[in-house]
Amino acid sequence: MFQTIREQIDTIFREDPAAKSVLEIFLCYPGFHAILLHRLAHRLYRAGLPLIPRVISQFSRLITGIEIHPGARIGRRFFIDHGMGVVIGETTEIGDDVLLYQGVTLGGTGKEKGKRHPTLGNHVVVGTGAKILGNILIADHVKIGAGSVVIHPVPQNSTVVGIPGRVVRTKGPEHEEPLEHGKLPDPQLDELEDIKRRVRELEDQVRMLSTSSKNMTVNG
Repeated sequence: MFQTIREQIDTIFREDPAAKSVLEIFLCYPGFHAILLHRLAHRLYRAGLPLIPRVISQFSRLITGIEIHPGARIGRRFFIDHGMGVVIGETTEIGDDVLLYQGVTLGGTGKEKGKRHPTLGNHVVVGTGAKILGNILIADHVKIGAGSVVIHPVPQNSTVVGIPGRVVRTKGPEHEEPLEHGKLPDPQLDELEDIKRRVRELEDQVRMLSTSSKNMTVNG
């Protein structure tokens, strides 16, 4: 247990430049509290203990604003930055070194049974307010932009943005970069710019044809 706490503290120092001391993390980081309480609740859930894991989960939600079902499987060095409004469903599976920002939902799409929540691979980053829904795989080294809604599987080393989420960039792990929301591609804007360019080209062609027609009329 002490090793888990130490690893969690080291993860926060690595991921959050605002972290100043171990005492500050113990007192002021809801993501830290939520994951430790989840580790306890998950052990009791796996042991088949009734009700108590859910009570711990709901207590954690009350004090942190983060709701993690005790059935969710979460890997090592998991970090929730700020965390208010994060929801993680029962059959969610999360790999190692995953980072979530506030308002993220890892949820289902209806009342289906069995595996109904997403699986996140290793080194996944999910931006503020993003929603990942259904039994889909988000592969290793994927970055999901703020506000995206992802309902289809995402291949590894990809960046996803939009509603519904679309892959806008794919790079190998050797070219991995931090998730910078201000520099994410905007595929809808790119499409609009392409349409505007094509309209300008058509207008130029129409003007050229009109001028050519007038010259032929005068010369005729």
